[in-house]
Parts: sequence; structure tokens; C-alpha cells
Amino acid sequence: MNTTTNGSSLCSRLINNPAAAKMGETVFWSVILIVSLVGNSLIAVLVYKTATLRKPINYLIVNMAMSDFLFPVVLFSSRLAEFHSFFIGGSVDQAICKVVLLLSYVSFSVSIQSLVLIAVDRFVAVTFPLRSPFISRKLCSFLIPATWIVAMAVYSPNILALKHPGGRQCENHLGKNHFLAVYIVFHYIPLGLLVTFYTIILIKLKKQSLPGELSTIAEQQRTRRNRNVLKMAIAIVTAFLLCWIPYNVGHLMQIFASGLVTSCIFKLFHYVAYFLMCLNSALNPIICVTFSSNYRQGLNRLLKCFGTVLD
Repeated sequence: MNTTTNGSSLCSRLINNPAAAKMGETVFWSVILIVSLVGNSLIAVLVYKTATLRKPINYLIVNMAMSDFLFPVVLFSSRLAEFHSFFIGGSVDQAICKVVLLLSYVSFSVSIQSLVLIAVDRFVAVTFPLRSPFISRKLCSFLIPATWIVAMAVYSPNILALKHPGGRQCENHLGKNHFLAVYIVFHYIPLGLLVTFYTIILIKLKKQSLPGELSTIAEQQRTRRNRNVLKMAIAIVTAFLLCWIPYNVGHLMQIFASGLVTSCIFKLFHYVAYFLMCLNSALNPIICVTFSSNYRQGLNRLLKCFGTVLD
């Protein structure tokens, strides 16, 4: 009982400290905003400038980078304005409310669609290593706009359902059934597909012959490239899952278990889950540079060129 009371007291002190919360969130959002904008812009520039990176999987990563670029611009700037009580009022606040949440939903949808397409591409590359790439440049030029069109079509009803009654909250008045249907189709089914595809890929790779066993040098090189790309793709998916699943669980609890969301522990969980969700927009550039030598080499060349320009 004493332990529970002490835990609740600590939780209350962490949550009910407006000055500390305002300072902490402002610093956090500002840092993530800068890192996300710079990092995701660099990913797009590197793919554009580096010939070895101009492949369908990297075009899909750039598509994710652009959605991650959009996310902090529309959401973080709005959150900072709300947190510091900067309101214009009237129809302008209503419009900002609708645009900000609509684009944040679209950003998430584009990211998860891109992840599924990357998973399909890796699945085909590992399962059928001798066939031509499943997602060609031509197909990629169709799929990338399609991810944005689908996301806008699915979440456009939010334009009518979102309301800004005043204060900090922007409320979604869509019914629970609509919300649950969208979550299942565009959140949980894609997450299930990602887990399924990468599980099959890992099993398939374990069954493949080890380097040097009845395989040509070309096959070994192709397998090595596939493994390196796969490591980067799995790291991106893992970061996405770790950052977004807690927030999605909390969001579902707010709608379907509203009696639990008033507790201090849930509020603390929601803060942490929200910060993780925001953090994801800055992680992909770091993962790409960490796991891909092509990205590192492209970044080194870009920095050398930048240094030459400064000189």
C-alpha cells in the first residue's frame, strides 16, 4: 500500500508540474524538429546525388522521409503554439485544427504503406533471388503518389469530424466504428503484414546455403547485398513499431476504455508514448546512415563538397 502511494505521489509530481512540462516539451519538440528536418532532407539529397542509391527501395525510404519531414512541420509547430497558448481564435483555429491532424494522420499512413511496400520488395528479393526486382523504378513512380492519394482519401472525413472547441484540445468526432475500421485496415493489418513478411524472410535466409557452399561469387555478393539492405529495413520497421505501438494502444484505450485514462499512470504512459511517436520522425535518417555504407559514403562526399564550397 505504501509503495502504491509513493508511486502515485511520484507520478503526480511528474505530471502536475506545468513549468517543468512546458520547458521539457519545448526543448524536446525543438530538438526533434531540427533533427528531423535536417536528417530527412539529407536522405532525399543523398538519394538524388548518389547513383548507387537510386533504387526503388531507397525511393520508398525517401517517401517515408518526406512524410517524416511533414509530420514535425505540421504537428510540432502546432503543439508548440498550443502549449504556449498562442491562439488566433474562430475559424482560423478550426482550420488549423483540421489541417494539422489530417496531415499528421496522412504522414503516418504514408509511412506505414511505404514500409509494407519495402517489406514486399525484400520478400520477393529473398524468396525469388534470380528474378528481376518486383518493384521497378516505373512501378515505384506509380506507387509513391498512390500512397499519398490513398492516405488523403481515407483520412479526408476528418476534415468534417475534427472540432476545435477552444483550449488546447482538437477533438475528433468520428464514431467509434469508423475509427476502429480505419485502425484495423490501416494500422493493425499492415503491422501484421510487416511481422509476417520479415519472419518469413528471416526463416528463408537461415535455410539458404552458407557463403562458399555450392554458390557462385555473384550469388554470394547478391546475398550479401540483400542481407545488408534487409538489416536496414528491419531496423527501420523495428523503430517504427517501438515508437508507434504504445501511442496506438493508448489511443484505443482513450476511446474504448475511457474509465482508465483519468489515472495518473495512464497520463504518464500517454506522455511517454507521445514522445516516442514524435521521436520516430528523426530516427530513420540515423538508421540509414548507421546500417548502409552507401548512405555513409554519400554523406561523406556531400560533406566534402560542402567543405569545398565553404573554402
